[in-house]
Amino acid sequence: MIRRALLIANPASRRGQSLLGRATRAFERAGVVCDVALTERPGHAAEIASARHHDYDAVFSLGGDGTAMEVAGALAATGHAFGVLPGGTGNLLARALHIPLGIDAAVKALLAGTETRFDLGRLSDGRRFGIVAGVGIDAAMVIETPRWLKQHIGVLAYTLTGTRAALRAIARRQLINVRLTVDGVTERRTVTTILVANVGSLVSGRLTLGPAIRTDDGMLDVCMFTPRSVFDGVLILWRMVTRRFVDHQTMVYRRGANIRIETDPPCPAQADGELIGLTPLDISVERLSVHLLVPIR
Repeated sequence: MIRRALLIANPASRRGQSLLGRATRAFERAGVVCDVALTERPGHAAEIASARHHDYDAVFSLGGDGTAMEVAGALAATGHAFGVLPGGTGNLLARALHIPLGIDAAVKALLAGTETRFDLGRLSDGRRFGIVAGVGIDAAMVIETPRWLKQHIGVLAYTLTGTRAALRAIARRQLINVRLTVDGVTERRTVTTILVANVGSLVSGRLTLGPAIRTDDGMLDVCMFTPRSVFDGVLILWRMVTRRFVDHQTMVYRRGANIRIETDPPCPAQADGELIGLTPLDISVERLSVHLLVPIR
């Protein structure tokens, strides 16, 4: 039972500051003593979680996916319970875990919920991601979505920018030459997008990246997409929505525990909506490394 919690909040996130009071009142109503720590800079959430988690039954984050993943990475392999409260733009991790997007409902659901163990992807610099890392259209979406648009319309901003980036990539034939190595096996492909996915379903289950992608199998799934026409793009989207995945040259999948992505020339990359630099990327899986609080379904 959770009697004492640490809430790490990012006041710079889209809704973090406005939701903080509601979150603390929700903990208070549940009879949980909640101490608040505000982040001041990138990386600060991880520092707070590492230094202070021992004093609490559970740690919660309030902010975007970047804040959540800082805390998750800091608590990896500690066995300490971690709850994600949605306060950002995409809230991809909260949506993947079926956590309510309303703050009061989220606190209530997590306090009454259960724990699940969750794989993480680990980059060569030690940073982790929980949802997906990628190169191509998804990285362009992160780069091109303006902050003011995210502030006004939330996750829809990424949808609009991503659609524009996809149409541009198709129209201009913006293909990426990729050298992919999965568990020692190397191949070369030409793609518009290459993703390394830990979670299969996005946007509260409305969109599925590929077949049989799981968060607890000790593997990461590489998804390579190459739409060569608008029709191909629609076909890929239709298969993601209907979960009807069949062999097709526009959608190729690989699975492994150690992945290297090289591109010519180097390309921008993102992980869980945060820019992480240029390729090459070296990614490994940390099997069942974080204990996440989830609602009972």
